[in-house]
Amino acid sequence: MNRNVYLYILVMAGVTYLIRLLPLTLIKKEIKNVYIKSFLYYVPYVTLSVMTFPAILHATASLWSGAAALTVAAALAYRGKSLFQVSLAGCGAVLVLELLMV
Repeated sequence: MNRNVYLYILVMAGVTYLIRLLPLTLIKKEIKNVYIKSFLYYVPYVTLSVMTFPAILHATASLWSGAAALTVAAALAYRGKSLFQVSLAGCGAVLVLELLMV
């Protein structure tokens, strides 16, 4: 069993390395296509959103308070409020809803 685990880790490391190495070796010219550039521009934002969205909803005791915090924070961020104000309002929304649900 122990030898299989090390083999699995070695294969995963090799695949991960190849996935990161192949684009660097195959694409040597600058990307000039506007559509591909715009797609690659938004990849980090989408990745971060996909990882944080479920965590926001499930970080509280209730799904509803997480959704309310997300809604309040998104509305304030859209209006251009500071990060501190957005986070305080999101925490406040969770606090109020959790106290009301008890």
